[in-house]
Amino acid sequence: MSISNDQGSLQDRLHAEMIDNLDEEIEMELDDERLAGLVDQATDPESETLARKQYFTELLRLQRELVKLQDWVVHSKLKIMVLFEGRDAAGKGGVIKRITQRLNPRVCRTVALSAPTERERTQWYFQRYVAHLPAAGEIVLFDRSWYNRAGVERVMGFCSDAEAEEFFRTVPEFERMLVRSGITLIKYWFSITDSEQHQRFLMRIHDPLKQWKLSPMDLESRRRWEDYTAAKEEMLARTHIPEAPWWVIEGVDKKRARLNCIHHFLQQVPYQEVPHDPVILPPREHKPNYARTPVPKEMHVPTIY
Repeated sequence: MSISNDQGSLQDRLHAEMIDNLDEEIEMELDDERLAGLVDQATDPESETLARKQYFTELLRLQRELVKLQDWVVHSKLKIMVLFEGRDAAGKGGVIKRITQRLNPRVCRTVALSAPTERERTQWYFQRYVAHLPAAGEIVLFDRSWYNRAGVERVMGFCSDAEAEEFFRTVPEFERMLVRSGITLIKYWFSITDSEQHQRFLMRIHDPLKQWKLSPMDLESRRRWEDYTAAKEEMLARTHIPEAPWWVIEGVDKKRARLNCIHHFLQQVPYQEVPHDPVILPPREHKPNYARTPVPKEMHVPTIY
């Protein structure tokens, strides 16, 4: 492929990424009425525009179901934990964002731990994760988890072979303990191709708003693609257990990956719609002696826009 074709392909991908970023803003503001208007505007059945509307339609439907699931989790005092694993730029964060987008952060929270401290390195390996396990009525989403040991720590030499082997011996029993304690444990691996990760890294390099997502560790992981592949294959083979199986999400098409993951997640937890009493706004009280204290002008933020 010529250099000009490579540059044209990159420009096309950057344009698609820009559209996807715009879609994120639309997603946050979308409701049924606005959505209907957007769908009505689509006229070409083969156009990208209609495909985006179909994506919005299905995403909103699934998010309404997530709200029902949230209500059921609280009502039934369930404990749900979901692990999101995959290569850098595989799309884990995008799915997590869509799951939590319309949920109560007191019910559904995300855990994304940084590298362990010196003290944490001396603890039992799973100890720092245990502190974030769900209580009754909670959904916890782990943006990477204890499987760091089977992936980045192992490939980058941050743990010894003996420590990695002990992890593989321990993790099945650890997860069985979690399930026996009443936690519903769901594990997702987001799979992308070598070329797709290459393209996504290039897009992050050329997008000033996303360059922060590329750490030196990410760049090194790109160089060691094959080492990570071998580590992933062993991880899936040795930790795919009946009590907590792995589920692989094909992540090359980000929008399909999001919808497929959310749809599958909803199937893993049998739930029902929880009836709620109608919400009635009470009349506002008016007290004859009430007088609003004016706010000093110097406390106001300047009206620049």
